[in-house]
Amino acid sequence: MIMLMLICSNTGFKNDNKMANAGIIKDNQDNPFGVLEFLHWNHDWNNYKYASDADLFKAVSLMKEAGIGWVRMDFLWEDIEPQPDKFDFEKYDKIVDLLIKNNIKILGLLNYCASWASICGKWNSPPEHNELFVKYACLVVKRYKDQIKYWEIWNEPDSHIYWQPQDGLKSYCLLLKDVYLALKKVDPECKILNGGFAKGASSVNNLYDNKAKDYFDILNLHIFESPLNPGAVKRISAYPKLVYKIMKRNGDGNKKIWVTEIGSPGVNRGSRVASWWMGSNPSLRQQAQWVKDVYTELLRLGYVEKVFWAFFRDCKEHWKNGTDYLGLVRWDFSRKPAFSAYRGIVSKMELTDRKGE
Repeated sequence: MIMLMLICSNTGFKNDNKMANAGIIKDNQDNPFGVLEFLHWNHDWNNYKYASDADLFKAVSLMKEAGIGWVRMDFLWEDIEPQPDKFDFEKYDKIVDLLIKNNIKILGLLNYCASWASICGKWNSPPEHNELFVKYACLVVKRYKDQIKYWEIWNEPDSHIYWQPQDGLKSYCLLLKDVYLALKKVDPECKILNGGFAKGASSVNNLYDNKAKDYFDILNLHIFESPLNPGAVKRISAYPKLVYKIMKRNGDGNKKIWVTEIGSPGVNRGSRVASWWMGSNPSLRQQAQWVKDVYTELLRLGYVEKVFWAFFRDCKEHWKNGTDYLGLVRWDFSRKPAFSAYRGIVSKMELTDRKGE
């Protein structure tokens, strides 16, 4: 879906990665409730979404209150290696430590191209040489391997917004193979997800047609429907059902599916907010109901293991339409009805699990 990237300044490589909480990684493993959040955003183009440590602490505190077990977050290549062989992990060390200390697990997103390494100088094109991306990915995974075990390679490589030029995932699958083999040497215990697909079952077929079956451990999908459209609930489960059939046909029925982006806006009635890309903006009440519908419907499917709501916190005039209002909490961190709905569905599942013990 939407992960725009600009360049951050380099402040120098640091080797003082905090490891004190590495043991926490074994906790909370089975929690299926995740969110996508741009915790690394601190730039003028996103209105300095996380401009201070206080903002990060507030977000993580609210995540714990909601029962969130997982955060999908970027480890942007351009941030980490803005110039060849000059690395800066300071921002990411801080965010990783904060999440791990609060027993929130991380799906790390290794993505986009450093401008100096791109085939055309653009962030949304593949690197001129795959080994450059592999080197960055290995350094990130080596640094955090005692804290993070799940890694996603690129975001929506089947979309022309995030991968240009499109070629039916041929070049992406070559990169995925190279990264997978390298990361398994760095950390044999890590699990690799394909970049979440945005274009439906045809992308899953392309993944297998390009012989990438052995180079991902979990199949990753993005699902967006407007809750205002009739039949939306059935369609969000129909997609993973179809995908699982494709997986079984290719001998991959033992793998799980993660939905790492799903959501809808929640906008005050009567507000003059331009429509999101799927049409009219749902109200706050309709967004809250959609949270319940999404998790209830998808977690019925035994092969769907985790679901990540996009986003946790509203943005501020970034997209200048309803997309800015996908959050469970507002820009000022006040709780939306969707936050209560999310917390309620977590509590309901926890109660059901306790009764089943």
